[in-house]
Amino acid sequence: GGSARITALSVGVLGNLTGAENITTTLGIHTGVGPVKDPYVNASFPEFSGCTNVNFSAKNAVTINPGVYCGGMKLNAGAEATLTAGIYYLDGGDLTVNGGATLKGDGVTLVFTSKNRNGYATASINGNATVNLTPPKTGGTAGIVIFGDRSMPTGTAFTFNGGAAQYLGGAVYVPKGAVSYSGGAITSTSCTQLIGNTVT
Repeated sequence: GGSARITALSVGVLGNLTGAENITTTLGIHTGVGPVKDPYVNASFPEFSGCTNVNFSAKNAVTINPGVYCGGMKLNAGAEATLTAGIYYLDGGDLTVNGGATLKGDGVTLVFTSKNRNGYATASINGNATVNLTPPKTGGTAGIVIFGDRSMPTGTAFTFNGGAAQYLGGAVYVPKGAVSYSGGAITSTSCTQLIGNTVT
């Protein structure tokens, strides 16, 4: 709806759709199609234990290393966080990026899970945040930049509204999540996949 536009080879919808006038395809729009097999059904993230950091937050330029971030990760007030390559476990809490903060990294997977904390980690990216993340090319999380634990409650919120500078160069894979995606629409990526229980 609104000013949103989709250009694709084809569009397939399990149910029905509205806004077809905003969709341009080569091979057409198809409704009532069968479900698509989960493309990452065999993907998995390694086991982990303990907490590397608890209630991590940053408001300036920092380099962050892979580990277990219990209670989430908060970046705001102009923070510039660079992630080194590897897997980042967010154990409970939220990944919050706002207030003009920057989050970037190549070869990273952010895993949203719950082990040492009550409740599953979620994501909220907004407020003119700049995001530039690409996933690993090998390993159990290859191609996945955001990985939501399959055990989280259905409808867990993941909000990616980071503005025009939002680049997620891989799969946002949260099969139980309620994914909200805007911002970054004018940014071209070689492959961005949004996989959730619902996608808005």
